[in-house]
Amino acid sequence: MAQILDDYDHKILSLLQRDATLSADAISEAVALSRNACWRRIKAMEASGVILARVALLDPIKIGCPLSALVLIRTDHHSDTWRKDFAAAVATLPEITSAQRMTGDLDYVLMVRLADVAAYDVFYKRLTSRISVSDISASFVMEDIKDTTALPL
Repeated sequence: MAQILDDYDHKILSLLQRDATLSADAISEAVALSRNACWRRIKAMEASGVILARVALLDPIKIGCPLSALVLIRTDHHSDTWRKDFAAAVATLPEITSAQRMTGDLDYVLMVRLADVAAYDVFYKRLTSRISVSDISASFVMEDIKDTTALPL
């Protein structure tokens, strides 16, 4: 069940989504609350799981993985064992930045970050050696028009 968040919480979350390094003083000034009230709200949202983590966002080009690929997977296997094996394979492959089970024609979609197409080939072989799929294809991102971690509030 979703936690009820008020306007102050939304303002705080909006600021933190843009810059999680902001001090409680800076946040309190921006949202017009006392430092202690701000700090309590942030701690409450962390404790309730609204704020999952505070992370650093890295530039994929500067760290050597400029290529994004959407990997589309169809499988004929839908057993608990296959799903567990698939989840284990996904967990062990650091190139996978997100994985979703889908409705419709596709079973799974993976977002993958890589150095180049040759690195995709290595990734593909590692993935398909761990799990059985009936069809797998990739589409490579040519341009990031919007890529954000910020959720709508």
